[in-house]
Amino acid sequence: MVYKLMKYVFLGPWLRLLFPCKVTGVEYIPAEGGVILAGNHISVADSFFTPLYIKRRVTYLAKSEYFTEKGVKGTLKRWFFSGVGQVPIDRSGASAARASLDTGVRLLKQGHILGIYPEGTRSPDAKLYKGKTGVARMALEANVPVVPVAMIGTDKVNPIGSKIWRPGRIKMVVGRPLDFSRYEGMAGDRFVERSMTDEIMYRLMELSGQQYVDKYAAKVKEDLANQQAAGASVTPVEGRGPGTVTRLPGTKAG
Repeated sequence: MVYKLMKYVFLGPWLRLLFPCKVTGVEYIPAEGGVILAGNHISVADSFFTPLYIKRRVTYLAKSEYFTEKGVKGTLKRWFFSGVGQVPIDRSGASAARASLDTGVRLLKQGHILGIYPEGTRSPDAKLYKGKTGVARMALEANVPVVPVAMIGTDKVNPIGSKIWRPGRIKMVVGRPLDFSRYEGMAGDRFVERSMTDEIMYRLMELSGQQYVDKYAAKVKEDLANQQAAGASVTPVEGRGPGTVTRLPGTKAG
């Protein structure tokens, strides 16, 4: 009920009015059954606009910190994130990561749409970074398709560090489902999962037009923070071309 009220009454109409969005390819999202929406992540706003233009309910795996804050503010956060379909996950270690994967697989097998950001964190500079293989593991274990969704312009609406969104136009591009049934039964094979993840990221790069960087965004953020703490000048992260995405022979970008 809270999800529908937010989407159709309290929040959704204002988002549509203040941030006009051109949407293409939404017909590629299956009408039923489990499916992974794999998106680029350039802004917190991505998780607000993506579900707004999809008829089915979208569930995201959100960091547990959103649900553990104390006081009135914490209560309001828990109510809001739970109401809009966020499921808390612990990202503190290997066992927590496995539990997160299990939660995702369970939701997919129940027929939910699961929104995932393969980069694992927001891009620090609007470039597209190397994807983590958890998305591939979930797709294989739940036997579901992966639909790439590229958000364009949300980093201008909600720049990193900004507390107030800026009215502007955005774009959402949904790509054709990626079918990985050729890898059925191969969950746990790190080469297969790496190939699948690279294929997903390659398609997101094509849809979004972002510059691809063959590094993990979390590591880039850590390096930038260390440079800033040391008082050194921040070195820009150089992007690579499409050819830097490695794929197993016989695979294609969708």
